[in-house]
Amino acid sequence: MKHSINSAAVLGSGVMGSGIAAHLANLGIPVIMLDIVPRNLTKEEEQKGLTMEHPAVRNRIAEASKKALLKQKPSPITTKKSLDLIATGNLEDNLEQLTEVDWIVEVVVENLEVKKKVFATIDKYRKKDTIVSSNTSGISVEAMIEDCSENMKSHFLGTHFFNPPRYLKLLEVIPTTHTDPKVLSFMKQFGEDVLGKGVVEAKNTPNFIANRIGTYGLLVTVREMQRGGYSVGEVDSVTGPLIGRPKSATFRTLDVVGLDTFSHVAKNVYDQVDGSEKEIFDIPDFMKKMLENGWFGAKSGQGFFVKRNRVIYELNPETLEYEDRKQLKTPATEMARQEKGSRRKLKALVYAEGDKAGDFVWSVLKPVLLYSADLLGEIADDIVSIDQAMKWGFGWELGPFEIWDAIGVRKSAERMLAEGENLPEWITTMLDNGNEEFYKTGSGKVQFYNGSEYVLQKFNKKEINIKNLKEINGVIKENTGASLIDMGDGVALLEFHSKSNAIGLDIIQMVNYAIDETAKNYEGLVIGNQGKNFCVGANLAMMLMEAQDDNFYELDMVIRQFQNMAMNIKYSKKPVVAAAFNMTLGGGAEVSLPAAAIQASPETYIGLVEFGVGLIPGGGGTKELYLKQLRNLPQGIDFDLTKIANNVFEKVATAAVSTSAAEALEHGFLNKRDLISTNPAHLLFDAKQRVLSLAKSGYTKPRQEMIPVVGDAGYAAMLMGAKSLQFGGYASEHDVKIAEKLAYVLSGGRVKEGTLIDEQVMLDLEREAFLSLIAEPLTQARMQHMLVKGKPLRN
Repeated sequence: MKHSINSAAVLGSGVMGSGIAAHLANLGIPVIMLDIVPRNLTKEEEQKGLTMEHPAVRNRIAEASKKALLKQKPSPITTKKSLDLIATGNLEDNLEQLTEVDWIVEVVVENLEVKKKVFATIDKYRKKDTIVSSNTSGISVEAMIEDCSENMKSHFLGTHFFNPPRYLKLLEVIPTTHTDPKVLSFMKQFGEDVLGKGVVEAKNTPNFIANRIGTYGLLVTVREMQRGGYSVGEVDSVTGPLIGRPKSATFRTLDVVGLDTFSHVAKNVYDQVDGSEKEIFDIPDFMKKMLENGWFGAKSGQGFFVKRNRVIYELNPETLEYEDRKQLKTPATEMARQEKGSRRKLKALVYAEGDKAGDFVWSVLKPVLLYSADLLGEIADDIVSIDQAMKWGFGWELGPFEIWDAIGVRKSAERMLAEGENLPEWITTMLDNGNEEFYKTGSGKVQFYNGSEYVLQKFNKKEINIKNLKEINGVIKENTGASLIDMGDGVALLEFHSKSNAIGLDIIQMVNYAIDETAKNYEGLVIGNQGKNFCVGANLAMMLMEAQDDNFYELDMVIRQFQNMAMNIKYSKKPVVAAAFNMTLGGGAEVSLPAAAIQASPETYIGLVEFGVGLIPGGGGTKELYLKQLRNLPQGIDFDLTKIANNVFEKVATAAVSTSAAEALEHGFLNKRDLISTNPAHLLFDAKQRVLSLAKSGYTKPRQEMIPVVGDAGYAAMLMGAKSLQFGGYASEHDVKIAEKLAYVLSGGRVKEGTLIDEQVMLDLEREAFLSLIAEPLTQARMQHMLVKGKPLRN
């Protein structure tokens, strides 16, 4: 039977259960979330005269968890509308509803006997083709369903989401010996294409892949900290971005996860292994004392770090007192910081023998590399699964075998042997056969060593890798800011690669070239990249320098060129699709808004944020956001133009940024012409398909627009709103000055309400306002503060 999942049930509404329910609802899948019936009435329920039989009481736990989704940070929901797709109930009264769903996810307490009872109940109610899974992080998926029917066993597997489900990419799928191969295949595909996850197939072993290696690595780091006399802060200063790990590094990560949760995960392995491995998973005494004290981390207000009077202190593991935070600065750390990319940074650190930081990094990396190699075949069938699990689940930039390649397999293996370590036999054989790397790349293909030979790594056809594209098709043209690449099938791709993908004259030049080249030789153009963010805006430092040197003629020229570039995107003969993702701010939004369509990643944070540095959008952003919202209105229906203008004024004046692509749709940065990709890894593929779809449907460039504006009356209303904020103490005099300029642009100048103005008129108003504001000392102070401190200045 061909499977499909159109509805789901989540059993258990704790942080993880409600997070999974939220993720499903974010994707448009209706879900019922069930939890146990409370044993007692609360005081509030007693005061209301409710009894234990009242639905409000019986559904209280699940309903409270649903409401809590609104308060959690980071938010598990992409928009408040997601909550409408989450129904709540309890595990006694609502079991009949399990007959109506296509997928049942169990997320109850990590207790085997409890889980077995839940699955026995599910077995009675589920449809015979309903897929059932457990989100367990370590209990044997085989054991929990051993008493269930054969049909349920064949439709059962583990689906281990990482917390928070909305943001973390990894989904470990764990089949049992009974799982129907078709069910497994379907769930892996569904996990990737619908849930938007990076799916890794794991074996039924303690903590599966990522938690097994990640927990081991954290405990090895703690052991080496104690052995070498390092401090908590020193360890975090070298185990974060310096070695390609998240900013939370080691101990900040433990504070976020919660020491209680971490110790439970560690104990799960401890109880199921033996020998030297068992010793590692026995958490040290000082951590046990922290647990006794209730110092779990962020959830309890203190852990390895504590914040007092806005100052962060670190825990001394010896005294359990909090001290000033320390950092480890050595010649090796300074050398690593000068290197580009995690591979070069790692190499600089690992081989800095005799350096305190270098020795520490080697001492924590070496055992993790050996441990990962020893577990190949036990926790996963190939090195790719292990590497991807660590990257997607723990945020490592490089997986263990990619790290090994980066530091040199033979060189590091020889050092390990010299230090008395034993190499796994398969690695010794690999090196003896003259193979010195785990991955080989070339001609757009990747091969990996599978323990005996190199095999081709398979990718979903929807995953487009720009580096591979360049290898296969070459680069049409490039400069310091961007490259134009042939995507195949008649579609070109313009990739930004300046620092932070900030827009300067080099990118403007390449956009214009790309539009012309596409008009001659291609069906359409995708503007996208695979950097950290789509684009954080224009080159702020360059503009500030020009303003401080009074080079306003040059600034005027740059703004005109930016505006012309945006108009070229808008009026391109061939469709241009912007593949927006993550931060799409200021100039990044101004590149996207005029495109024929935006293909957005689920996590797209788009906004016109210039107000935060004392400016307003100068490249046509105000105009395009206003037009985008006008276009979204139904045809032939009278509408309130003032309401649209006020809405845009508010978005720009508050530097509003969407917290998701779904919210960007609600805020008007996206409209009905735009689409949202489910899986961020498929964004460029989806954008390419959008170009081809537009081309196939007979795309013609839009006609020049006349813009209806609110005129003097609208200007006065917008300015009144800004002044009322000033009177209330929420806006400074300079804020009002900026708001006045913005209102003037949106109102179309000194004209009557309803006047139709040419696009160029509004562009000229934008440019004039931008240039007048950048000349202001208070605006320059805001720009300087943003560049130095990374946050807005109120002045």
